[in-house]
Formats: sequence, C-alpha cells, structure tokens
Amino acid sequence: MSEAAPIEIGGHAGEPHEEGFNDRLNWLRAGVLGANDGIVSVAGIVLGVAGATTDRTAILVAGVAGLVAGAMSMAAGEYVSVSTQRDSEEALLAKEKRELREDPEDELAELAGLYAEKGLDEDLALEVARQLTAKDALAAHAEVELGIDPDDLTNPWNAALASMLAFTVGALLPLLTILLVTPDLRVWVTVAAVTAALALTGWASARFGYGSAKRAVLRNIGGGLLAMAVTHLVGQAVGTQV
Repeated sequence: MSEAAPIEIGGHAGEPHEEGFNDRLNWLRAGVLGANDGIVSVAGIVLGVAGATTDRTAILVAGVAGLVAGAMSMAAGEYVSVSTQRDSEEALLAKEKRELREDPEDELAELAGLYAEKGLDEDLALEVARQLTAKDALAAHAEVELGIDPDDLTNPWNAALASMLAFTVGALLPLLTILLVTPDLRVWVTVAAVTAALALTGWASARFGYGSAKRAVLRNIGGGLLAMAVTHLVGQAVGTQV
C-alpha cells in the first residue's frame, strides 16, 4: 500500500485570506451597489424628464439634482448602516474582553466546548483552545463565538466614500449620454449605454460575491430596463397633461 503524499499546509491560491479583506470587501460591495444605484436612479430621472420634454436644460437640472441628492443619500445611508454594525461589533468585543478578564477558566471551557461542537474530541478541543488562548484569547473567542475579526472591523468612512463616489460615477453615464446625444436618438442611446453599464456592475457584484455572473447580469439589466421604461412612460403621460 503506497504512502499518502505529505499535505502541504496553507491556503488555496486565489482565495482571500489576508488581513483587511473584510473591510476591502465591504467598500467594494458599497462601491458596486453605489454605481448600480447611480446608473438606474439617474437614468430613470433623465429618461422620465426626456419623456415629458426635449429641453436640454430641464433634463440637465433634473439629472444633476438627482445625482447630488442620490450621492449624499447613499453616503449617509451607508455610513449609518456600517457605523451601526461596527458599534455592535465593538460592544460584543468589549463584553468578551470583560468575560476573559473576569473568568478566564470558564471562557477556556466555553471555547473548548465550541470546538468540540465542531467535531473535535474533547481532549483535542481543550488543547486547541489552550493554544489559541495563549496566542490571542480575544481573537480566538471572537472568531468562534461571534464571527468577528477584531483586527478587521468594518470602516463606515470607507463604505460611505466608496458608495458616494461610485454613485456619482454611475450617475454621470446616463446624464452625459442623454445630454450629448441628439434629441431623436438620446433615449435609445442612453438605454443602450445603461444596459451595458448594468451588465458590468452585475458581473462585478457576482465576481465579488462568488455568485452566478449570468444570473446577476440578467437580474441587473431586467430591473434597470423596467425602471427606465416605467419612468419614461410616466414622463410622457405627465408631459402631455402639463
């Protein structure tokens, strides 16, 4: 019977295990979602106004107002959301620090029990708990009990800035397209440009989340086209009445 090949310890190539990945993933997620919202929101606004009027100034004012309001709203919402998450993480870590300081033996037993629940026998679970506690007790407990990395907490400023900038970049596409193209082609060219951009953001969201790119792209394009169609029809309907 041949001997098994020795196992080389380490992570798989291409898989993210480095420190800070959680925070980078957070602002990448905020950036992709911000760009997507900017594209769809401002495309809906300018196409809605274009359905009511061909006046370039009216389209420009509406588009810029939507861009500024949307970018500020995205930044504020992302900051509040991520700040709340970080506050919760910090409160849980503070509680864990206090428990480790006041009752280290019970905490060691608790950690060993958690590893035993994952499938280790009790002796091995206790040894693992002891070694990890000796190295970094808080990190060991935070990872197993809370699913938190104390050195990689989410940053609300990164998320807010990424969301605001991405929304602005995404919003500029439909705004500039509809303003620069001649009135007889502006709607169709804008729809085409937005569709291509939504395909890109859909692919990016799937790439960062390890999901199905095809499903994400189709879902993104379908939602965007529906939003543009509805707002354009509403603009046409309102424009004929005003």
